[in-house]
Amino acid sequence: MRILKAGLVYFLWVFGTGFALAFIRIPLLVPAFGVRIAELLETPVMLAVIVWASRRLAHRHAELGRARRLLAGLVGFVLLIGAELCVAYFLGARSPGQYIASRDPVSGSVYLASLFFFAVAPAMWFARQGPGDSPERAPRDGTA
Repeated sequence: MRILKAGLVYFLWVFGTGFALAFIRIPLLVPAFGVRIAELLETPVMLAVIVWASRRLAHRHAELGRARRLLAGLVGFVLLIGAELCVAYFLGARSPGQYIASRDPVSGSVYLASLFFFAVAPAMWFARQGPGDSPERAPRDGTA
C-alpha cells in the first residue's frame, strides 16, 4: 500500500505541475515560438520537478528501498500515461493513437525520454538517513 501511495503522490506532483504549466505554454509560448520550441522550453522545468519529486519520494519513503521506490515510480508512470491519454481524449477528442501520432518528432522524443526518467528517478537517489533513521527502524505505518 505504501508503494501505491508513494506512486500516487509522485504522479500528482508531476502531473499537477505539467497541467498548470500548460496554461502558460499553450496561450503564451506556442503562439510565440511554435509547439516544438514551447514544449522544449517546458522540459527543463518538468525535469527539475521530476528530480525534486523523486528525491522527496526517496527521502520520505526510505523504508521502501530502491526496488520498491522503482515500483512506486512505475505506478506513477502508469498513472501519468493514463492521465495524459484521458486529457487528450476528453479535452482534445483524440484517440490514444491520434494523440501519439500528433506529437512533434523532436519534442515528442524528448518527452518520451523524460517519461523514462520519470519512471526510474525514484530509484536513482540515495535516501537520506540521519541518526536513528535506518530503514530497519522506520515505522511500518507509512508515516516515515
